[in-house]
Amino acid sequence: MGKEIQLCLVASVLAMAFVSVSEAASTLPPESKQLSRKFYKKPINGTCPNVETYVNHQVRFYWNLDKSITAKFLKLLYADCMVNGCDASILLDGPQSEKKASQNSGLGGFLIIDKIKQVIEERCPGIVSCADILNLATRDAIHLAGAPSYPVLLGRRDGYSSQASWVDLPQPSISWEDGLAYFQSKGLDILDYVTLLGGHSLGKTHCQYIRDRLYNFKNTGKPDPSMKKSFLNQLRKDCPKERIKGQRDQLVYLNPDSGSNYRFTNKFYSRVQTNQAVLGVDQELRYGNITDEISQEFAKDFEDLRKSFALSITRMGVLKVLTGSNGEVRKNCRTQNPKR
Repeated sequence: MGKEIQLCLVASVLAMAFVSVSEAASTLPPESKQLSRKFYKKPINGTCPNVETYVNHQVRFYWNLDKSITAKFLKLLYADCMVNGCDASILLDGPQSEKKASQNSGLGGFLIIDKIKQVIEERCPGIVSCADILNLATRDAIHLAGAPSYPVLLGRRDGYSSQASWVDLPQPSISWEDGLAYFQSKGLDILDYVTLLGGHSLGKTHCQYIRDRLYNFKNTGKPDPSMKKSFLNQLRKDCPKERIKGQRDQLVYLNPDSGSNYRFTNKFYSRVQTNQAVLGVDQELRYGNITDEISQEFAKDFEDLRKSFALSITRMGVLKVLTGSNGEVRKNCRTQNPKR
């Protein structure tokens, strides 16, 4: 593909990021049409007109205590929506629940969602779903971290079942082709893929997910040749070749430029461009022509990234939602309501 054609494609893809959420709603899945910004202001649904204020207050309180909740909520929302749709099934307890799947090891933020749910139940009992709370809490947390705020469509219902066997989240070393194919299979596109990987601006990962890149890339017995040498050496210090017996696996920041500040920035894409991405899936963005071009654009223009992120996370947040009688409003986000 010629360079001029590539750039035209990138321009058309990026143009999608600047469509307002209300305009973008026309391209959302049919089941999302029952969602509404004013859902909890309508008596027919049971009113809770101040739900967003209640959630925002709680998120701000906990974020001021621990800024890592932004990354935790982002991971929870991703793990929920990309598997069985945005039905809060990731929050359910149980020996075979989604949260018990190996791909979801290390997830956090459950206790804070519980606290927010308790507050909402005290004020609006039996009205607001856990799925809506998770979407609102994630929006507020990433806004505090530097991402734009955006309107969240409301009216999701919570799912009834959750199975670890359903979890098909890709591994951190997946190729860009397979990563994109996975997103497309869920109803998202190439812009969503590159944009939502920007969530790796925040948070940490276990060394187990990057040791292959550091010591045995594609079973060669050597490190990933694409990694900047100085960065490779630093990560090897943080992640020894052999896990220390009796100790928990070490953690490293996904974006050392942000680190403990947990700020949402475009530095993640700058690191991709200079071969300093921590996860293989992130570095792979350089190897696809369009994914590389979008990454370059985001590395140059933070505002482009902000607008695109607001749109893409909105699109992810309405995947396979349950509405009306297709679901329930859990009293406790960890368990299904008792059968009548």
